[in-house]
Amino acid sequence: MNQEILQTYLRQEETPAYIFDLDMLKSRVQMMKTILGERAEICFAMKANPFLIGPLKDTADKFEVCSPGEFHICETVGIPMERIVLSGVNKEKCDITHAMHTYGNAGVYTIESRKHLELLEMCAKEENITIHALIRVTSGNQFGIDEEEVFDIVSKKDYYPHVRIEGIQCYSGTQKKKFSKIEKELHWLDDILTRLKETCNYDAEVLEYGPGFYIPYFENEDEVDDESLLQQFADTLATLKFQGKITLEMGRYIAAYCGYYVTRIVDQKVNHGQNYCIVDGGLNHLNYYGQAMAMKMPHHKHIPDAPSEASDEQSEEQSEVLWNICGSLCTVNDVLVKQMPLKHAKIGDALVFERVGAYSVTEGIYLFLSRRMPRLLFWSEKDGFTEARKATESYPINTECTEILEDIQPDADYETCTTLIDDGILDSFAILSIVGELEDEFDVSVTPADIIPENFNSAQALWAMVQRLQAE
Repeated sequence: MNQEILQTYLRQEETPAYIFDLDMLKSRVQMMKTILGERAEICFAMKANPFLIGPLKDTADKFEVCSPGEFHICETVGIPMERIVLSGVNKEKCDITHAMHTYGNAGVYTIESRKHLELLEMCAKEENITIHALIRVTSGNQFGIDEEEVFDIVSKKDYYPHVRIEGIQCYSGTQKKKFSKIEKELHWLDDILTRLKETCNYDAEVLEYGPGFYIPYFENEDEVDDESLLQQFADTLATLKFQGKITLEMGRYIAAYCGYYVTRIVDQKVNHGQNYCIVDGGLNHLNYYGQAMAMKMPHHKHIPDAPSEASDEQSEEQSEVLWNICGSLCTVNDVLVKQMPLKHAKIGDALVFERVGAYSVTEGIYLFLSRRMPRLLFWSEKDGFTEARKATESYPINTECTEILEDIQPDADYETCTTLIDDGILDSFAILSIVGELEDEFDVSVTPADIIPENFNSAQALWAMVQRLQAE
């Protein structure tokens, strides 16, 4: 995304915000498919950014799901069950039963333990279906199971007639800088599959593998030639004895480059000889893998709010000033970058952090300080900017106001609705019930003068009223 497009947004729209370039996202997946060929399927690990599964619906082959919430998102977006890999170390019977009862034997389930296998067998038997599954091989952590147990399970697969074991799955970690590690893992998995055939007379059909390709987040890191990397990976796949289907599970590698985080400078100061820029965002919105956040220089842009008054010649001559970029949180840890060099930085200017398409939107400490969650937008050349999520207040989650409202009137969207009275969602009886609950819960007195639409049109307005009454 070029600077002109970002400037178009910043001239008229609020910050902080995330912007995801959908054209870049889809072209990246298409590049992978072109180089890797038909043998490899692309599976998007949606934990990296669940907002992208809609845009990837017609591009990615499969979606890895690791929680009931992620599964519900897939259902809402309309991802077919046959394109879902239902993974995760903690699978509950109610969730498995829901998936099997609703979608039959569609989809693939991972086996993370013997207990997982027994649970899947029990649920599938109750539904009188035979499901598809992959055994996850551990790389030495809490995920998956040891090689020895893999062989034991495969040798006893007939004990589980309702679970069809189609192959193995493995993911050992992310941000692998050395291709040799990936190559070594592939040959290790190939050896397991070869020995399973020799010792258990078992021909696997699928190998699902998370390569953990590297993303250079910071300016002093070497860039990755992705086309060469993928070609090297494809060449390695061709050397394997296993010639079945390869499913490549990726999240960060697919999503990172398409994301931008925009935030504005709202204050500047000098403390003990150090320059500080305070921005309206913060560390609660921005997460780079493996970063002691402030100690590295991420890829970024500085977009002035207005042209500098200095002449072009003077501007070029002026040296850069080093600024500590700090967010809006009440903690000394809220430092985005230390000693960022900026020219003519001033209040109102925007800073754009690049390559934030993966994890920032899901791993931020959003509830800390009850600050508003950023707006989230998509951009494409065809549609321009479209809103995927409004800026959303988090403080109702940190209070009991929302719970009170949901108990009295459960059918409303209290997170975003601002017309609870105007639209007749809350009637007079509901209002009186809410007043009683608020008075009991927060030890306040709501007078007739307080019972006006402005105080009851939203959860946010209710909480503001409670805070005012507590202060009086």
